[in-house]
Amino acid sequence: MSTVAEAAAARAAASAGPEPVTFAKALTTAMTDAMRADDGVIVFGEDVAKLGGVFRITDGLMAEFGEQRCFDTPLAESGIVGMALGMAMNGMRPIVEMQFDAFAYPAFEQIASHVAKMHNRTRGRVRLPMVIRVPYAGGIGGVEHHCDSSEAYYAHTPGLKVFTPSSVADAYRLLREAIASDDPVVFMEPKKLYWSKEAVDLAALREEVEAKAGQKAEGRAVVVRPGTDATLIAYGPAVPPALAAAEAAAEEGRSVEVVDLRTIVPFDDETVSASVRKTGRVVVVAEAQGFASVASEIVARVQERCFHSLAAPVRRVTGFDIPFPPPKLEHWHLPSADRILDALDDLQWED
Repeated sequence: MSTVAEAAAARAAASAGPEPVTFAKALTTAMTDAMRADDGVIVFGEDVAKLGGVFRITDGLMAEFGEQRCFDTPLAESGIVGMALGMAMNGMRPIVEMQFDAFAYPAFEQIASHVAKMHNRTRGRVRLPMVIRVPYAGGIGGVEHHCDSSEAYYAHTPGLKVFTPSSVADAYRLLREAIASDDPVVFMEPKKLYWSKEAVDLAALREEVEAKAGQKAEGRAVVVRPGTDATLIAYGPAVPPALAAAEAAAEEGRSVEVVDLRTIVPFDDETVSASVRKTGRVVVVAEAQGFASVASEIVARVQERCFHSLAAPVRRVTGFDIPFPPPKLEHWHLPSADRILDALDDLQWED
């Protein structure tokens, strides 16, 4: 079967309506669709071609698009990002994979000094349409250097967008939007969600994204569970435990709203503030350690904008201020429904 025929067969198979789709497949499909739509989209990184990536997110891309558009690189993260920078400056749309979160640190000088600053440095003349995919956070039984929550480094660096989906549908939507963006995007992928499944119609998602080309979802948080008594603000890997805590709280008679940020940069103050003003009580949930974190920034923004609506101080449930622990101890470190429920109980419910 020819490549064209295979692509047509894949589209036909994807048009059968909602079916169980993994988070990983949604990401793979997003890259595949973007590469079919634009010859300038290329994928490279460590083991992404022949192996299909450590987590198999790029599986099949080399087979369909060839070694010129999906290829393996040496183990040199700084070189990978530097090469992507040059390609983006010359009109291509590279997608690079950092094999694990902490493996990206050798590339941070390139990201912070050049990728983030090039548009400003050239007074807007040079755009950098590139995506840096970072599998991040814990929950997979990995060791240190494989389970860091490194989003604060990127969020603190002006000039970068930072996306982190928590659902299968958003994995597809946000990655397509990141690839289409003319600005550099650090795309944070929660590793523990790779094999989560949802009933999703990929063909309908594809049509939705292509119909809304140019209409940005970035900076638009979503209320994934409505409520009236308290708000849980979460993103990426912290959304599932937040939803579990809200479900448990409902059994205790409390109506808890859950807001999924979806993108850390840009940040959706409007949706977050509207929820806080409605409920008056807030818990911020994140896997990263709490000190000088994205969670800290969220608390500050809520306090600044919604102070007179708050019935209690804002609480945080985060990872502890330690290096990521050994696999047998990570369940103590990561935010859980029980820890979130304890924080909810501490929101001064007595009038």
